[in-house]
Amino acid sequence: MTTDQPHILLLAGTFEARVLAKKLEEKFSGVRLTASFAGAVKDLPDLGVPTRIGGFGGIEGLCQHLQTEKVSLIIDATHPFAAQMSWNAFHAAERENTAILRLERPAWQQAPNDLWHPVASMGDAADAIPEGAHAFLAVGRKEIATFYRRGDIIGTARMIEPPPVPLPSYWSIVLARPPQSAEEEVELFKEKGITHVVTKNSGGTRAYAKVEAARQMQLPVIMVDRPDLPSTDTAATVNGVLNWTDRFMNT
Repeated sequence: MTTDQPHILLLAGTFEARVLAKKLEEKFSGVRLTASFAGAVKDLPDLGVPTRIGGFGGIEGLCQHLQTEKVSLIIDATHPFAAQMSWNAFHAAERENTAILRLERPAWQQAPNDLWHPVASMGDAADAIPEGAHAFLAVGRKEIATFYRRGDIIGTARMIEPPPVPLPSYWSIVLARPPQSAEEEVELFKEKGITHVVTKNSGGTRAYAKVEAARQMQLPVIMVDRPDLPSTDTAATVNGVLNWTDRFMNT
């Protein structure tokens, strides 16, 4: 390394990022670590490390941040659907000759009994819901408005905070984080009369219960494929990130 104290910029926003922040601090005590949140959600977790909140101002702003803060390594642990941030980080790292690693948890795979209908975008997902359906929409507060044009369906949307544009009056909203058990999801789906599930292929375990519940109830799942992300070094797990970072720090 060329700096006296390496500086890791952790682009946070996922559960894995929370775990990673703690483990990075424990494993690399001589390294400066900063976690960065986009600030899309108000109730942000305390990662126990220096934290910044808010955007960087595009690629140019991130380049300036890398220079000013003397960042040695970017670890992109953002959500798999936060494509713009991942692309900005990739281009900024390329311009500034800064190392970058992405924590890319594996996508969910369709099981033999799953009734999946893969689609490429939120717009395609909205089109794919059949008329008269009661859809459970686990798509995020920013994307939910894409479905409002479907006046011929009923929607139940789950998100952590209310959306910027209120739901149609005959829809319902569940303000909560996803439960960890399929049984809870089954109970919710039965209570609401859900006929279809719409979700992003986020991967990981913390939001998988709805997929298991849909399998148990044999509900069709409209699965939104992940966006294209830049080709860079990746690790599938927190331990994989730690091992990669260890090698980097010792080169």
